[in-house]
Amino acid sequence: MTLVFNEENFRAPYTFRNSDQAILRFPFPFPEDRYMYSVNIEPHVKGGASAAFGATFDIDEHYVSECRDRALTLERDPLRSQVLDHMDAAQWDTLEMIMESLAADYPEHFKLTRDGDHWTWINQPLGLEQQFVFGDEATLPCPPFEYITRQAQGDYVLLDHRDDNLFMDGGTVTTQADWSLDFDLGMSFMEWHGPVPLAHQAGIFERALKFLLRLQLGAPVRRLNWTMTVNPRLDTSPESYPEWGPDRASITPENVGGKLHLRVELQTLFRLPRSNAILFCVRCYLIALDELVRVPKWGRRMHRVLASLPPELVDYKGITRYRKTAVQWLSQFDDGSPTSAGTQSEADRLEEQVT
Repeated sequence: MTLVFNEENFRAPYTFRNSDQAILRFPFPFPEDRYMYSVNIEPHVKGGASAAFGATFDIDEHYVSECRDRALTLERDPLRSQVLDHMDAAQWDTLEMIMESLAADYPEHFKLTRDGDHWTWINQPLGLEQQFVFGDEATLPCPPFEYITRQAQGDYVLLDHRDDNLFMDGGTVTTQADWSLDFDLGMSFMEWHGPVPLAHQAGIFERALKFLLRLQLGAPVRRLNWTMTVNPRLDTSPESYPEWGPDRASITPENVGGKLHLRVELQTLFRLPRSNAILFCVRCYLIALDELVRVPKWGRRMHRVLASLPPELVDYKGITRYRKTAVQWLSQFDDGSPTSAGTQSEADRLEEQVT
């Protein structure tokens, strides 16, 4: 399948929009009309409720623009990509996995050829061709982990497995929902999840850690997480808070449909072969509310989820200022009819655009 890539901005002046196809393949995160934090892990196999699950690493119409946005962020703040010294093998594990997967899933756009340790990588959408020696960092323009994660959508974190725990010992993180790689680097699993409310009392993270410590090579898993973002901005980090934080006060009943975006993370985890580390991928998808309600089931469910969200999660998600405005706007798309279980859109075509 040959993809057509959009020219768009994820910072002012914002020009990001989803095509009809991108709306229908959006990984909607709510299987029920109410939401409570849960592990919700399933095998990361190709196929499922969204076309976004059709490849190991999903590439879509926003690919080129997202890679360009990442390059801008890294140019301004190189510390958004860091890997601790003992994670060298995991860097090469990641490069190999992403290159092999993109070349297999999108042969029209990516090509990998190997002659022993001498590899050639071609990335047609970004206009890149690189000959290098696998295992020799000097033959690449930057460290191997940074090199390949600059060419993939989403954030990538390396988790070292030691002392019956997981430690965040590397990452390229430029599209995160208000957390800092520079701050969390070196933290254990429980330490970096410390701010999440309710889940600790329910023992969710203890169970998640035990599960991930048993993650097997060749058996990756995935889950969906979500928050909301004003404007289609990828970089909502603490480091850039002065740029995006004030936007939270800009939502009105007149602009909420176009400005407020559901931000969904497709989180995938892979055991790496040489290092035994875990690659934690956090792919960010954005959809404006006026795009989302074009799928009737999603519009009804989004209204019900936001209206019934526990106060602790309202605060943690950072949506206190505009939640009531969003609920009121969404109410016009909720006729009270039942919604079926699951996240599928159950729509072959979209409703007319909201005006």
